[in-house]
Amino acid sequence: MNIATDAARRRPALPVLMAVVALGVAGCASVSPERGFAEVQQAARERLGHEVRWARNDAERDAAAARVAELLARPLTADAAVQVALLNNRGLQAAFEQLGITEAEAVQATRLPNPGFSIGRFRQGNEVEIERSVHLNLARLLAAPWVAELESRRVAQARRSAVLEVLALAADARKAQVQAVAAEETARYLRQVQDAADAGAELARRMAAVGNFTKLQRLREQGFYADATLNLARAEQARTASRERLARVLGLWGAQTAFTLPERLPALPAQADELPEVERTAIAQRLDVQAARLGAEQTARNLGLTKATRFVNVLELAYEHNSSNEGPRQTGWEIGFELPLFDWGDARVARAEGVYRQSLNRAAETAVNARSEVREAYAAYRSAWDIAKHHRDELVPLRQRIAEENVLRYNGMFIGVFELLADARAQIAGVNASIEALRDFWLARAELDMALLGPTRLTPMAGPAAAAAEAGGGH
Repeated sequence: MNIATDAARRRPALPVLMAVVALGVAGCASVSPERGFAEVQQAARERLGHEVRWARNDAERDAAAARVAELLARPLTADAAVQVALLNNRGLQAAFEQLGITEAEAVQATRLPNPGFSIGRFRQGNEVEIERSVHLNLARLLAAPWVAELESRRVAQARRSAVLEVLALAADARKAQVQAVAAEETARYLRQVQDAADAGAELARRMAAVGNFTKLQRLREQGFYADATLNLARAEQARTASRERLARVLGLWGAQTAFTLPERLPALPAQADELPEVERTAIAQRLDVQAARLGAEQTARNLGLTKATRFVNVLELAYEHNSSNEGPRQTGWEIGFELPLFDWGDARVARAEGVYRQSLNRAAETAVNARSEVREAYAAYRSAWDIAKHHRDELVPLRQRIAEENVLRYNGMFIGVFELLADARAQIAGVNASIEALRDFWLARAELDMALLGPTRLTPMAGPAAAAAEAGGGH
């Protein structure tokens, strides 16, 4: 619907209105991406205890690179990996740029439209007529308060999305570092297994050559060596893959990929965290739940605006000044609008209501999923702690005592060297299983932390069949 208004020049109403509009345009908010990024920085400090930077020029990129080089000069701990990722990951920098794009779009949407000016020259015989017109879209002027509120909510949602990107990257970096360190430890212990198997196979070959060993015994030792070589090759490949995953998360390339890792994972905590209100905590602070709630509120505001403007799509105000060489100057006003004969706006309102109900269902689904994810993450965390504690307090000390007894029996000549080597292989396999249990605990810890803050991709734990297969493959 179009409404055009021409006021006589002698009337001051239109010039006054145009002045007000000019002042309104001059007072519009300016583009300031730093304002939204400051909230992201604060969230990173409060929730992660790390700094995050938005490198938008060479000086800022150089400062971030210097900090990354400083962190990579030492063995890369989990906390250092998180900090490197927050400073160096280009995907995160792209997310910050999207935040700036959203801020700019919001400022553009809340600014008043520029007034238009048109001029025409018409000739009829000796008569020359010149028409001049200044017009302004009043529909956007009337809707400005609604638009400003909607855009502010959209910007807030974009900021939450940026914070969620930061938290997800931090969790990925922590998990990638844990997996890389565990893979290093596993490869190191499997090298010891291969060395023991190699020594046993060589001794068996020599003893069989002088007739002191049966063919079956020699083949068994050779089989142990072949399995150990295969397991070591798999471990080396897993080590390389885990380092590359970590390098991708941290955004490392070139000489940076020569980073070093700690020799072993951090020790298991003495006690597991007790979180009786884990669901309530997740619902209160998870960013995806907050974003879903914000989206529903924004959709409700959109519905209100749609109902308010269902008959008025375009509203223009114009001032015209026409002159002719054969007549007096012509001034006046004109009103023009669309008649709602065919489109009464009911379809747009129905669509908006459907989108609103959809957003409510999505928000409810997000809350249900959040509760389930955090329950699953906490259960996995407690189970991983119990398993790692059982390895640390029961299985590893038990295998150590068995090894000590076998050494005593070997010194007393009750068992031979091959029995001692077999026990050494079993002990190393038990230590490797303990490393995997400790790795699973720290991965579960990282996933629980992320589940309390936002959506996470939970890693399913190995079932009894898988665990049994791994245990059998270690011998």
